[in-house]
Amino acid sequence: MTIVLVIEVIRIGQRLVRDDRVTTHVALVARAFGATKIFMTEVNPEIKDTIEKINNTWGGNFVVEFIDNWKSIIKKKKDEYKIVHLTMYGESINDVENQLGKEKNLLIVVGAEKVPREIYELADYNIGIGNQPHSEISALAILLDRIQRGEQFRNSFSGAKRKIIPTRKGKNVLVNETRN
Repeated sequence: MTIVLVIEVIRIGQRLVRDDRVTTHVALVARAFGATKIFMTEVNPEIKDTIEKINNTWGGNFVVEFIDNWKSIIKKKKDEYKIVHLTMYGESINDVENQLGKEKNLLIVVGAEKVPREIYELADYNIGIGNQPHSEISALAILLDRIQRGEQFRNSFSGAKRKIIPTRKGKNVLVNETRN
C-alpha cells in the first residue's frame, strides 16, 4: 500500500536545444505518473505552454514553475519532503522502493548534464535505476511506477476535455468540449 501524499519533481539544468524535448517529456511523465508540480531551471518557456495545453485538453492541474536557484528549493523542501536524486550511481531501486513508498512527500531531482556534487549530499536518497546508461525520462517513469505500484493510473484528471477509454483494439477517446 502506498502512502506518498505529494510528489514534486525538480529538473536541474538543460543541454540547450537538445534537451527541449527531453525536458518536456520529463514534465509529461511527471504529470501522467502522479506528480503535482515540476520546478525547472534553464528551460525554454514554450515547455510551460505545452504542459498548460496538455492540462487544458487532458485535465488536471499539474504546475510548471521556473526557478533560478535549485539549491534554495531543495533546502526549503527538506523539512517536509524526502529528497530523491535519480542517478546511475546511487542505491538500486530494488533495495529502496519499499521504503520510498512509505514516505509522505517526495521531491525528485532529475538532472540533465552532470549535476553538482552537492546534490548527492543534500539528497536523502540517491537512487539508481539499473546500472547502465539510460534516459532520465525512463528513470523517472520507473521510479514513479515502483513507488506507487501502478496506483497512479487509477487517478482521474479533473476537467478533462478528452479521456482515453482503454480498449483492446483501436482508439476510444471520450470527448467533452464543454469544459469551462
